[in-house]
Amino acid sequence: MKMMTDNLKKTKKETKRSSLIWRWVSVLALTIVVSFVVFSVIIYSTVSQQTLTQQEEVSNRVIQTLDQQLSPISGELEISNVVPALSPSTRRILNGGPNIKDDSVSSGSAFSDDLISSISNPDINVAVYNKHNEIVFSNGDTAPTFHPFQGKTKVEKSITKHGTVLNTYHKIVSNKTKKVTGYIVVTNSMTYYNHIMKYLLRWMLMISAVAIIVFTLISFLIVRDVVKPIKEISKVAREVNEDPNSTVRITDYHRNDELGDLVNSFNQMLDRMQRYIDQQKEFVSDVSHELRTPVAVIEGHLNMLERWGKEDPEILEESIKASLQEADRMKHLIQEMLDLTRAEQINVQYPNAITNVNDVLKRVTSDMAMVHPDFNIQLDIDDLPADTKIQIYQGHLEQILVILIDNGIKYSTDRKQINVSAGVTEDKIHIIVQDFGEGISKEDQDKIFNRFYRVDKARTREKGGNGLGLSIAQKLVESYHGEISVDSVVGQGSQFNIVFPVLSAQDIKRLEEKSNQNEDK
Repeated sequence: MKMMTDNLKKTKKETKRSSLIWRWVSVLALTIVVSFVVFSVIIYSTVSQQTLTQQEEVSNRVIQTLDQQLSPISGELEISNVVPALSPSTRRILNGGPNIKDDSVSSGSAFSDDLISSISNPDINVAVYNKHNEIVFSNGDTAPTFHPFQGKTKVEKSITKHGTVLNTYHKIVSNKTKKVTGYIVVTNSMTYYNHIMKYLLRWMLMISAVAIIVFTLISFLIVRDVVKPIKEISKVAREVNEDPNSTVRITDYHRNDELGDLVNSFNQMLDRMQRYIDQQKEFVSDVSHELRTPVAVIEGHLNMLERWGKEDPEILEESIKASLQEADRMKHLIQEMLDLTRAEQINVQYPNAITNVNDVLKRVTSDMAMVHPDFNIQLDIDDLPADTKIQIYQGHLEQILVILIDNGIKYSTDRKQINVSAGVTEDKIHIIVQDFGEGISKEDQDKIFNRFYRVDKARTREKGGNGLGLSIAQKLVESYHGEISVDSVVGQGSQFNIVFPVLSAQDIKRLEEKSNQNEDK
């Protein structure tokens, strides 16, 4: 029960840990959305900066063009000296005329067609101010407003109802006197810039909205997919906690992820807990059933002695002898049942045990031959490599061999011989224990590994058997991932075949490392 409670606590912790997954999924989805929005903002800012830089270059080109023509003027700027200073083409363009006129381009023109084209940009609005803040030239009906500024050139942006406007202010310095003679103000309405930025912003917002919706939907689906099995795990855990005998299990979702592993591990844990509960019940039931007879026998003898038998030495001796025999049988029965229970929990007690099969076979057959000198116990391991190792606790392999050899001795007839052989085939070791006794019928061969099953109950009880030896051997073999089978002919004897996987060098190293780690702990 304690183990079941501990396992449930571990499972609840695992469930709590798994319940955090949906939060992390939501955080991940939110992170993706935020990252996308940030990326969009960066793209928007980059495009805006690049386009704005291009527009600044256009305004600067106009400033440079006008400054080149007006800086030679040494006196104060006036209409009379500003207009003549501008080339014919420039005057015509600034005043709204065509870009190129056949008679406008002379060999002495100070401007190229490229500069004239930039000045003629409809987004450009130019005004030239003198030092008294009087407009001496402008190219439109509405002249840009002049504001005092520091430095030689100032660039500022302003927001209007039509969008962003770029204002550039520049001081005109005379080449001769090196004094400020006036100011150039260029207003760039940046129609293309405003158009492309509005278009880009609209698409960015649309894409961001779609991305948020899509990622939110994906997050919802993922969270729902994750939460569903977690809710079922919690539900099953509560039911099992309320009723440890419950057979409810989590639905197999056939997932190849951590949740699928958790579901499988949880179901395996519940199955294992159920086996422990069943073993406990079976143990109590078997003990109650098998001990009832010897207890009744001892009780009967004691009652008889109490009433009248203690006065008769013969009856007293017989009763004491019978009681001791039954007590000894109870002791062996309890020990065998404990061995059977322990055999079902091997993976907990001896998970990393390694045994050299050669050594165990030699030692067990030698000991059994010494205990039963009237039997010929032969060992044939010529085909077994000396370093063959399997994953099993040494004492348990010895116990299996002793059970099978002792079983052959008990049911022997005239030929008192036991053959033990072993060999390796396809990375598996086969251990065979053969006797030449009574044999077992086909009908009984399917039942001899059952608890308390006896082929001949009367003869078995005479020989001191409880019907648990082969059950213990089978549980031990299967607990170490082995197989045990019997092939028998009535009147000729029986042959028990045990198969274990042989450990490779890598397996041995891995188990030894685990064993060392457990010892360090």
